[in-house]
Amino acid sequence: MLQSNLGMRVGDFYRLTSANLVNGAIEYIPGKTLHDSGEVVRVPLTDRAKEIINRYSANGSIVLVPFICEQKYNAAIKEMLKLAGIDRIVTTLNPKTRQEEKHPIWEKASTHMARRNFIGNLYAKVQDPSLISSMTGHKPGSRAFERYRAIHDDIKKPILEIFN
Repeated sequence: MLQSNLGMRVGDFYRLTSANLVNGAIEYIPGKTLHDSGEVVRVPLTDRAKEIINRYSANGSIVLVPFICEQKYNAAIKEMLKLAGIDRIVTTLNPKTRQEEKHPIWEKASTHMARRNFIGNLYAKVQDPSLISSMTGHKPGSRAFERYRAIHDDIKKPILEIFN
């Protein structure tokens, strides 16, 4: 849940410590751009993110939240979604056969889903790629960013009302 409120790559998420908390936000330099731009990314904390962080800060830990290894993290995400009955069917492309396949979303879920969720939810509210990419570490005009921001039906429907 916390990663979905921060929108960062799992490697950056695992590196977070209490030192990354700066004036009501998380500040970090994405590992992917550490040696290039070294630009600081700042993500203001939502109330939910603060609540999660506060649960663990009382024990005086240096790490922001406790972690398990990434493979177990991915398996736990799948299991939680399955137990919660989150089984919406998603279409994926099989990389070997290049054929489309249908799967319950919990089968395809991973840590990276949190990043896609963050970007997609923000984009549904504010169609400003520059604003959103400033919180995800993407460069302006990034082709990678374009893959994250799906244009959902909720955005398309109001436009199509011109035909009514």
